[in-house]
Amino acid sequence: MFFVLHKITIKIHSFIKSTSVKTSLLKSNNFRFLTGMKTMGDLVKATKSISKAEDYRDDIKLIMQPYANWEEYLVPAPVSIAILGELVCISSNVDFSINKNPPKDGFQYIKYPDSFRACLMQVANSGWAAFNTAHTNMDQIRLHTANVPGYIKTSVQILLQDNDELVQTLLPDQLENIATISDQCVQLADQTEKKFTFVINLIQELLEACINAKKVYGDDLEKVKRKIEKNKMKKEDSERAKERALESLEDMNKQAAEAQKSFDTAMDSLPSGWEVIGMNFVEGLTDDVLSALNIFTNIAATVVEVKLGGPMMFAQSNAFSKSGQLLGLSRTLNSFTEPNQIKWSDVFDQNEGKAKTSFLSKQFEHINTSVASENDSEAKTKAINICTKGTNLCSELSTIAPDGKCDDGKTKEMIGGIQKLLKETEKFDSESKAFTNTPAFTPEPPQQAKESGIKRAGEMAVENARFRIEQSRAQLEKARELQKQSLENLEKNQKELTEILVTLRNCEVKEIDFNTTIKVLVEGLKAMGRVKEQWEKMVRFFQMISSIIKTSLSRSLDDFVKQSQKASQKHLSYNSKKFMKDLIYQQAFYASNVASLVNMISGTYVEISDKHLMDRISSLGKLMALDPSKPEFISERVKLESACEDAQKAIRDLVMKNNEKFEQKTKERMEKIERELKPMLPPVSEEKMKEIKGITESAFKEMSQEDEDQFACRFY
Repeated sequence: MFFVLHKITIKIHSFIKSTSVKTSLLKSNNFRFLTGMKTMGDLVKATKSISKAEDYRDDIKLIMQPYANWEEYLVPAPVSIAILGELVCISSNVDFSINKNPPKDGFQYIKYPDSFRACLMQVANSGWAAFNTAHTNMDQIRLHTANVPGYIKTSVQILLQDNDELVQTLLPDQLENIATISDQCVQLADQTEKKFTFVINLIQELLEACINAKKVYGDDLEKVKRKIEKNKMKKEDSERAKERALESLEDMNKQAAEAQKSFDTAMDSLPSGWEVIGMNFVEGLTDDVLSALNIFTNIAATVVEVKLGGPMMFAQSNAFSKSGQLLGLSRTLNSFTEPNQIKWSDVFDQNEGKAKTSFLSKQFEHINTSVASENDSEAKTKAINICTKGTNLCSELSTIAPDGKCDDGKTKEMIGGIQKLLKETEKFDSESKAFTNTPAFTPEPPQQAKESGIKRAGEMAVENARFRIEQSRAQLEKARELQKQSLENLEKNQKELTEILVTLRNCEVKEIDFNTTIKVLVEGLKAMGRVKEQWEKMVRFFQMISSIIKTSLSRSLDDFVKQSQKASQKHLSYNSKKFMKDLIYQQAFYASNVASLVNMISGTYVEISDKHLMDRISSLGKLMALDPSKPEFISERVKLESACEDAQKAIRDLVMKNNEKFEQKTKERMEKIERELKPMLPPVSEEKMKEIKGITESAFKEMSQEDEDQFACRFY
């Protein structure tokens, strides 16, 4: 009896011990699971902390700085003013008629063709008026654009409301305010650009008249003729660039319609229980809208040679704008794999009796159809190739999924194909970021942010964060390289401009002859042309802002009203109505970013103009009013020359100072990204990190070369 009791006691102890162990293991597993969830939550939180609207705006400024260094563009301004002063001096000593062989239709810009002296004074007067208008108008642009963030903030507050009627009633007014500012700024920038254009056309007509009047065709005058022809071609290029900026409205309407169609198509066929994947897809879709908008900043900010052309540029842009969706689809496809096997139970949806990969296949096919309609381009070829491979892989998985039986060889082949597709898509997305100058980390639109209960897929979020870190590193490195090139060009231009000033200073009024006058006019044409090109750029900036807002006001807002009248989409909490709100937000938010960029540029211009240009402009006005025979005239001339030289040096010093700030900001941005995200990421092999860096670095390097080869961006 004792023996039996002893055995029972042992079994009870054994059971208790076993239960304790299991409970302990369960608690341990729960701890690890909960810790994992906490880490994932921390990763999402950390990602949000570095991708706020303000961060995105600052990233845009960093990435675009090499294209929008306004202080560098103003380096020629003091030389332009000095040349105008020199023309005033020349006019006191040289005079002849240029009306001997007038153009067939008469002079378009010259008022007094019988007096070369009067023509030179007309050039000086027109130049003075252009710089004076530039200062006034840029200050107004600065004040106007400073109001945009306030309207955007109010717009976001309205979009966050659940009351659709309130959104429909109040939002148009806020967007209309931004559109009004944009239109006013277009007028101000266009007015100033026309002033500089008039001066350039006047100088060109004067040079042509001189050639015809003197009938001298030496080497110097042949160079002048070639310079005039080149400027005429550049004028045609500029007109085409303006046309492309206006065409962007139609293209943006197309992008908005395509985004809505993609969302509806995806959500209508979304498998049950796939809300997480659905939100990842939507995230890629809204990121792609920002990428599409970014190309219009590039059009405005860069001087583009016609050899690529508008249609080709938009074709590239539209193909690249699918990179976010393609990356999301490829990552989802990759989530079905493990190192040596495919998770068939995840691939096949038992409830609906079909493979989930059929959904992915439809999305690949939809993107393929959309891209196929674009003009041929390298980006189109790559996108279609990715779609084709993705569709084929999905088809194979869908065929095998019902019974999940697959031999090791075929499994290995499919896993290899999926991983290869992911690498190609990651490179394509990096090329897209390089082409469109879109930051790697983008802010979450308000309605997506409200769906905070829907968590991102864990492993996908980790891989995406790691990939975006390296994208940011490569992108900021590209920006630094472009900034370096810009500074090198600055040094070269600085040297040329200094030589012009030295030549002018060495010219004695009494020694100036016709040929010297021609040379001075040519240099004036060159320097004024550089300043004028930047005003053309400002016009395109504001045309773009206006176009973006008009897109939001017309198509996007109309679509939102239509969606508000429909029932919610399926069982999803994030429906078409909320997506349209986010789409409107993305467009208005991006317009605000461009306005912020312009506000930075206009602030810089006003500061430089106030400190280093306006006093010189006033001095030029005084010089024109003085009698050339009086001692004060020579004194004022010397004073103007010296002041212009000092101004040029001061602007150069500002450029170097701002470059140091740029270097510091790019360094701080990368450090912040790594500081916030890296502690949240699990360890990864050196081989994997090398692979990710190879993908991102090669993509940005290749696209930088393509920028040079195809776009031939010129930095002045």
